Amino acid sequence: MITAIIVDDEEKSRVTLEHLVTKYCNNVQVKAICDSVENALIEIEKHNPNLVFLDIEMPHDNGFVLLEKVKDPEFDVIFTTAYGHYAIQAIKTNAIDYLLKPVDVEELRSAVDKVEQKQKNKGDKLRNFESLISSVKSKSAKIAVPTFEGLQMVNAEEIIKCTADESYTHITLVNGKKITVSKLLKEYEELLSGLNFLRIHNSCVINLTHVTRYVKGDGGYVLMSDGETCEVSRRKKNELLSRLTLLHV
Repeated sequence: MITAIIVDDEEKSRVTLEHLVTKYCNNVQVKAICDSVENALIEIEKHNPNLVFLDIEMPHDNGFVLLEKVKDPEFDVIFTTAYGHYAIQAIKTNAIDYLLKPVDVEELRSAVDKVEQKQKNKGDKLRNFESLISSVKSKSAKIAVPTFEGLQMVNAEEIIKCTADESYTHITLVNGKKITVSKLLKEYEELLSGLNFLRIHNSCVINLTHVTRYVKGDGGYVLMSDGETCEVSRRKKNELLSRLTLLHV
């Protein structure tokens, strides 16, 4: 029997998925239903499940944050989301399945079957979650950037950095274009959280995948792929070095 928990901030999605699992997956027992990463961490500690059905887009912390917070996870993950831009192929390459909402019954059964087969082989239970996270989070997520004409959809992987200028934010893209928006940098820091971005200074959020070099100093500075440098605050230095190390493992 596979023990599982469901993590989704939307009540309708939680109820629907529990119903589908209970009705169509006789080999799965749902131990808990959670509406946030915080609650999920408690239930994972309590039940030690074999499987977590995990939504990606949630307020505050997203699904990737949960994976980062669990030390030495021994459970499998089936992502469930209404959005199709999270590098589906990258996830499947890492032997973790991905279900788009509304969940199709046959796809659900197939995903659970994969988990069951993999758990029969104990050697496959432990995998490199850091590699999974870094490969998935940097792919294809888009953000809406307000312009005078309306909204411009920008691939997160094309953003090199976001810099503050009082109540404005300058967004620098890989094509050399710079978009200026009348929003605080903090809003883009939150919008890009869970992806490969880090606020390294009060005035700068960078895309870690575009860092080409780190130079030591009090806090030091980074050289970005566009040839520009960004100062690193002393209190952010250790976090930056840790994130860069995980990114390139």
